Formats: sequence, C-alpha cells, structure tokens
Amino acid sequence: MCKLTAVFLLSWCFCITAVAQKDSVRHTNFLVLPVIAKSIETGWSGGAVGSVTFRLHPKDTISRTSNMQLLALYSLKKQLILAINGAQYSRHEKYILSEQVSFSSFPDKFWGLGKYTKDNDYESYKYKQFYIYLHLMRKLGHHFFIGGLFERQQLSDVEHQAGGLFDQQQIVGRNGYTVAGLGMSFTYDTRNHAFAPNKGGFAQLYFNHFDKHLFSDYNYTNIVIDLRKYIAFGNNVLALQAYSFGNTGNEVPLRSLALLGGSNSMRGYYAGRFRYTHQMVFQSEYRFPIYRRFGAVAFGGLGDVGNSFTDYSFGDFKYSVGAGLRFALMKSDKLNLRLDYGVGQGNNSGLYFQLGEAF
Repeated sequence: MCKLTAVFLLSWCFCITAVAQKDSVRHTNFLVLPVIAKSIETGWSGGAVGSVTFRLHPKDTISRTSNMQLLALYSLKKQLILAINGAQYSRHEKYILSEQVSFSSFPDKFWGLGKYTKDNDYESYKYKQFYIYLHLMRKLGHHFFIGGLFERQQLSDVEHQAGGLFDQQQIVGRNGYTVAGLGMSFTYDTRNHAFAPNKGGFAQLYFNHFDKHLFSDYNYTNIVIDLRKYIAFGNNVLALQAYSFGNTGNEVPLRSLALLGGSNSMRGYYAGRFRYTHQMVFQSEYRFPIYRRFGAVAFGGLGDVGNSFTDYSFGDFKYSVGAGLRFALMKSDKLNLRLDYGVGQGNNSGLYFQLGEAF
C-alpha cells in the first residue's frame, strides 16, 4: 500500500470536527475524519479516514480491541488511493485475523538499487497496484501463536523512462507483474493494547513463498523478523523495535524489494529512498502525555539496505530522528492521531499524518 508523506495540516485542524459515535451495548466506536492533503507526488488531494473499534464478544475483557480502518483519497491529478486494514481478535484471542486490501494509482520515485544512491539522481514512474494481505493466527499456548498468511500483488500500467534506471539495472517486474504467495508465522505477543501498548513485547518470525504454482510470475521468498519491547515509566512509555526483511531468490520484483523509509520506519526518508533485497532497522520512541488528550513523542532510528544478510556495515547505516504530537481520538482504546516530523541524512525529511502509532 502506498503511504502519503504529506503536509496534512488541514486534516489536523479538522480532527476537532470529526464524526464519532459509540454503541455502548456492543462496545463499538465509530470515527470519521475528513482529510485534505498536499504532497509533491499528488498535489492537493481530499478524502476521508474512517475507523471502527469493537469487541467480537462484548463480555470478553481479556482480548484486545478489534479494529478496522478505511482510507479514501482522490487528488487533483486524478490519482486514487483506497485501503482497508485491521485486526480482529476472537474470544480469549484464540484466533487473530489481520488484513490489508488496497488499490492505488500513484506516481513514485526510484533511485536505483543499493545503499549508496544519490538524493538527486532518481527516476519518476507511475503504476497501478492491487494488493491483498491476509494473516490468520491460532493460539497454541500462553501468548504463543502459529499462523498462515496469503499475499497477492498485481502491478499494472507501469510507466517509466525508456533507457532509464529501470532498464539500465534490469529491474524485475518493471513492465508489470502478478505475484502470489503462501507462508507461515510464529509469534509471541504479550502486548496489552492493540494500538498503543505501554507494556509487554512482540516477537514474530514469518516467511512467505511466492511460487508459479500459485499463479505467480516469479519464484522467491520473503523472510521477516520483527522484535518489539514496550517499557512503562509511570505514564511515559519507551518503545523499541528491531526489524529485518529479506528475500531469497534471483527474481524479486520491484515492489517486493526491501525498502527504507516511510511513515512507520525510518521516518524522514521517502518510502523507497533506498531499495535492495534486504533491510535492517533499529528504532526507538519515547512517548509521554502533555495535557488531557494531547501527548508527544521523540524518536530515532538506524537502518540500511543490503544485497544479503551479511552485507551490512555499521559505518553505512543511515540515521533518522524526529518528534511528533499525539491526540487521543479514543482514550479507552488508546487510538491516537499522530503528526510526526522526521529528519534523515542529506536532504531527507518528511511530515507524516497517520492514524495509530508507528509500531
């Protein structure tokens, strides 16, 4: 899914006029936020963000709150972004289902492959993408889950410069493709909240194999390790994350490559500023209240991309630092509206407006 790294200042003001409803019987909260945004990629765009939080079993106070978010944006350049994502928790969290479905018609930038690409040396391109991700987990024991996942990505109507970076580096999938994969996950999860945990941890290992027997154009495998820890200091929280994303196989298509940057990782870098087959990121965030529903954060991160798991050097790691504001839209469910500004090396910086914490 393509995430906007835009100036959402008008949306921040509009949060005061948000439409919110609560069904106390079903423990369901509805929220709708109007959005007016401006970015280099899209120009001015408008739309809405909707969120619903609920409990599948109202009397189940042990399970975390289920949720689903919807996003719709349309720009003056006739660009469209539609997305649905969320997580649902069954009674006593015996099963957990996570999903993401999106469609985007969006311009993007490509700096080439590798960790040494230059800020001003990029190629613009356009694409349409339809994306589905489904992840079902089954509890086996105390906080331990085993899961299965399905992912499908269809890239079409790709427009890029003939003879440019895509052709020079012979990027796999540069003329469009379809991939589909099945995988397994192993998860240990002791977080106490779905949106903004203040204690507990999260450890997940998963692999997803894309294969021509699943009507995929290419054969390759994603391997992901995601480790998180949340430590409370009174009303303040220190959040830590170590994240690794890698690919095996000789034909990894464009939008399955590891990428550095975005609204949730290494904030301050354009999502995809650096691309390669592997990625590693370490980031931390200190969260603290200011007044009533308002809070603030300070964050920092180190990360890089590489051609293999061994292709990392501490001296090459990029840094990201920044700060942000929080507004509690739903205090009971700990659902926050966040406005972050991140700064990276060189000329890299970005302002982000999102629903929910980065990690």
